[in-house]
Amino acid sequence: MYVPKQFAITDRQTQIEFIRLTGWGLLTGFIDGAPFVTHLPFLVSGTAGNEKLVAHMARANPHWKAFEGGNPQLVVFSGPHAYISPNWYNSSKAVPTWNYVTAHVYGKPVVIEDPATLYASQQELVNHHEAQYDNPWQMEYADTEFINGMLKEIVGFEMAIEQVQCKFKISQNRPTEDQISVIESLRASKNTSAKEIADLMKAHLLEPDD
Repeated sequence: MYVPKQFAITDRQTQIEFIRLTGWGLLTGFIDGAPFVTHLPFLVSGTAGNEKLVAHMARANPHWKAFEGGNPQLVVFSGPHAYISPNWYNSSKAVPTWNYVTAHVYGKPVVIEDPATLYASQQELVNHHEAQYDNPWQMEYADTEFINGMLKEIVGFEMAIEQVQCKFKISQNRPTEDQISVIESLRASKNTSAKEIADLMKAHLLEPDD
């Protein structure tokens, strides 16, 4: 990924937090010599500095077979993004652009062979996403035989996070007055993603009292 220095996020904690909050990634690879992408939910597990991605896919999906031999894989996490109009700048010398945030994670996936570990990984995934609800659903609510049958139809895997490229392109190359104007314009949008970009710009570019 092309990452100009002013857009690069190198702080590990910020990188991991973005990946954790995004939670949805594109696992890329090659199947039979052609590019192949699988869209998956991911959890981040492990201690600080030794994090790993945990995910699963349908057993019928050929992508997991590409893990054999320790082949490295790339997972792309895309966050909010928004169009930026030149009308929002104070300067007349400007062109349209796009603000966005993303992370590219590299590592070598390993298939989870132990059934108990696979069950625990799915339980953690469910609990993570159900925590937002007043009456969270739990895997224990489902028939055990049914769950075990479903688990046989998936392949779980873990991927140590060996390298991260993280890019926040959020108008760092513009003067402060332009950044403030862009934030105000994005917040006026009806687009949820635009509002999220505005919040990121506020948090990363401006002082708390700005």
